[in-house]
Amino acid sequence: MLKFWNSSVGKKVVMALTGLVLVGFVIGHMAGNLQIFAGPERYNAYARLLQHDIIELTWAVRVALFVSVVLHALSAWQLTRRSWAARPVEYAMQEAQVSTYASRTMRWGGVFLFVFLILHIGQFTLGWKWLLPEYVPDGAYGNVVLAFGRPLWVVVYLVAMFFLMLHLLHGTWAVLRTLGVAKNAAEPLQRQLPLIIAVVVTVGFSLVPLGVALGVVR
Repeated sequence: MLKFWNSSVGKKVVMALTGLVLVGFVIGHMAGNLQIFAGPERYNAYARLLQHDIIELTWAVRVALFVSVVLHALSAWQLTRRSWAARPVEYAMQEAQVSTYASRTMRWGGVFLFVFLILHIGQFTLGWKWLLPEYVPDGAYGNVVLAFGRPLWVVVYLVAMFFLMLHLLHGTWAVLRTLGVAKNAAEPLQRQLPLIIAVVVTVGFSLVPLGVALGVVR
């Protein structure tokens, strides 16, 4: 097992498998978030279900996600270090061949998403007062409305969703390619399933802050 982990192929497989877990989560999380358009009663009931009624399952999912995020980030970092070590001197002229903007922003976009994730959990799950002073336990609907009633958080969230879209566009395709499901495709538009997932998830998540900002959710 250790030999597998220490190999570059092993790290790519770990990244692929944990990536699948994370993609599945963001799709489910997006679907849950969209229930806010059904009104406060429905959304608060959904939040109570997760935080109280099936809390054991929720914690099991949280642990699985935590482990997946750690392994995913660690694999990415170690593979990046190996890539740098293999080419300690930068090329005099760099010209992208089959890489895309999404692939070239994976590292720093991933760092931004990691920081955003911490803030997001602190704001809506842990109720950090310096992020949301008016936070009310078990008041999920009101907390969302209060948070996105501030333009700054709408902008931060939408920027995070932009990086999430890029991450999903390249990451989902890389997962499928690593697992042998997808073939190489230089053009992003040729990667149809990753493109659909990236666009649907990004739009779905973005509808919530935009809905609050435009007064549809209040």
